Amino acid sequence: MHRLGISIYPEHSTEEKDYEYMKLASKYGFSRIFTCLLSVKETKEFIIEKFTRFMKQAHELGFIVAVDTNPEVFSHLGATPYDLKPFSDMKVDIVRLDGHFGEIEDIAITHNPYGIQIEFNGSTNAALDLMIERGANIHNMIVCHNFYPQKYTGLGWNKFMEFTNKYKSLGLPVAAFISSNNEDTFGPWPVYKGLPTCEIHRELPIDLQARHLLATNKIDDIIIGNAYAAEEELKAVSEVDKSKITFRVNLADNITVEEKNIIYNYPHFGRGDASDFMVRSSMPRGSYRNKIIPYRKYNEKLFHRGDIVIVNDNLSHYRGELEIISRDMPNDGERNFVGRIAEQDLILLDLLKPEYLFGFIKTK
Repeated sequence: MHRLGISIYPEHSTEEKDYEYMKLASKYGFSRIFTCLLSVKETKEFIIEKFTRFMKQAHELGFIVAVDTNPEVFSHLGATPYDLKPFSDMKVDIVRLDGHFGEIEDIAITHNPYGIQIEFNGSTNAALDLMIERGANIHNMIVCHNFYPQKYTGLGWNKFMEFTNKYKSLGLPVAAFISSNNEDTFGPWPVYKGLPTCEIHRELPIDLQARHLLATNKIDDIIIGNAYAAEEELKAVSEVDKSKITFRVNLADNITVEEKNIIYNYPHFGRGDASDFMVRSSMPRGSYRNKIIPYRKYNEKLFHRGDIVIVNDNLSHYRGELEIISRDMPNDGERNFVGRIAEQDLILLDLLKPEYLFGFIKTK
């Protein structure tokens, strides 16, 4: 099950603003909170009092809360890998380890008696497989990538997938960050260029960032790294279809009602006997065996990657089949051009594997 999350940085805001943001996110189905203790410079007593109050509010709204820590934070709070009582006293659900202890300590912390989940940094090449071999409690281990405030420093896509595949192969849940494009957002540090995990996502529409992560079929939880996202962004992320890859599409001006019906009202999945030239959704053919889809002239000599076409009466055996073009191919009159995947959404096409379910987002 995918969970959506927000980030809260109490040391940079007020309890009133944080609580209002939590209530708003809860309204849209968000259920995780990430917060950071690395940047908090107050006394142990102040931190425990303030964050205990924060945890209570979050839990009342149905959130689970992860706190970002490292060995210095542990020392400051009087915790050790063998004693997480200070975190238990604050009612923390997840302790994220931005920095590691030694191998034995990292294993020991997964066996804490408080039921606190231990979240490891997914943007590092951590030897979690060896830890599990040596007795770490895999049932108490989860993974969350970093976010990157500095522009151009976010993870490259291939490296992101390399790390993610490694931890998913161990059976561990993996979370990653997307970034709000709202004005005046902030994080734990005085850098304000967004807080995504992957550099490719910085400044993309927030729902596309989420759809791209979901399209990997690898990411479990998606967290907005910076605060505060706009209500429109929270709503957009909450409305993302988590069951399949979805594309925004620019429809052809002369598209017919029947062609719209094929685009929006049929389940689409790429055939397993995949072509290099197109993704074929053959399901609509059965309904259009005895109907007509008249040929409609299209002046381009070639169809291009991202074009959406539907087979017409000139190839009646395949009439009604919807196809997404993967590489340039001739327009031979057997297909009607019905639209094109929105330019930014073409990154999703790289992740559309044979037999994956996909669909199109209706424009309002």
